[in-house]
Amino acid sequence: MATAESYRGMDEEELRKRIRERKAELGGRLIILGHHYQRQEVIDFSDFRGDSLGLSQRAAAQRDCEFIVFCGVHFMAESAEILRQEHQTVQHPDFRAGCPLAGMADLGAVEQAWEIVQDAVDGARMTPVTYMNSEASLKAFCGRRGGAVCTSSNAPAAFRWAFGKSEKLFFFPDEHLGRNSARQIGIPAGEIFLWDPSGSPGDPDIRRKVRAASLILWKGFCHVHTRFQVEHVRQARAANPGAKVVVHPECREEVVQEADAAGSTEFICRYAAEAAPGSTVFIGTEINLVSRLAREHPDKNIFELARSLCPNMFRIDLPKLLWTLDGIGRVNRVSVDPETKGQARLALERMLEIA
Repeated sequence: MATAESYRGMDEEELRKRIRERKAELGGRLIILGHHYQRQEVIDFSDFRGDSLGLSQRAAAQRDCEFIVFCGVHFMAESAEILRQEHQTVQHPDFRAGCPLAGMADLGAVEQAWEIVQDAVDGARMTPVTYMNSEASLKAFCGRRGGAVCTSSNAPAAFRWAFGKSEKLFFFPDEHLGRNSARQIGIPAGEIFLWDPSGSPGDPDIRRKVRAASLILWKGFCHVHTRFQVEHVRQARAANPGAKVVVHPECREEVVQEADAAGSTEFICRYAAEAAPGSTVFIGTEINLVSRLAREHPDKNIFELARSLCPNMFRIDLPKLLWTLDGIGRVNRVSVDPETKGQARLALERMLEIA
């Protein structure tokens, strides 16, 4: 079968024509999911667009759908695979489109950390919570240990839930979402310990540090959102008096505190939609979403706080999408082993109960 690279010789008009034809042939048997950070030409062919969890849920709810093509990074396609119906298959246009944040916490390192921390806390109850932006193996890890998954919008609720059942919370892999959520529910900074997988296992004082903490955070971050700095917020306001600034909670804590509002990509979309006509809004998130919001709301002045592109999302393009559609049901099928899928689904279901 042809490779994705063999489609590079087609011009955009031919690519679009053939994608439309494939969509028409497959009809309701096909659902194309486009994450908010995808380039516009991919979004043009998406049946649904949104965040990873919402997209996975919507695709799974389509009874006539047999084929789910997830245009996003790999952990998102895994989530669709976990939640899909039995008759559905999930495909991903480029397996190389991973998430660096998700890759900062692998199962082996998390299991090692869990054992060290459990030993240090002398029987104190501890609950693991993983961010949606993690591999299926970590969702399963939380599922089998009484923990849950959270999204950027419900992380504070997941934190409250965890502290309602245990003395300590171990959260991974995003340090900054963890700090912003902790501040939101009133956890003092002095009760937070940052677990650094490159150094903490060998720290001779690790037992004391872990015992003193109620929240243990994994040292991980999103390259897209740590691009934004306090200076960007201040410069935007200085040049545009009256402007509002909204950022994602994966941004550093000091940036979130400096902004007017912070929330998930869905929150940011609502913030832009609900802003008054003529108002100026600077947005601290991925540039493809910011540019799209600016086009969709021409009656407002919407700008990026700073230009920040997700290169992994950008890997997915029209040639790879057409290649996937031409190999529907066959190429780049996403697979999660049944045991991992079941345990990960349990952690996701706990999240939905919390929400």
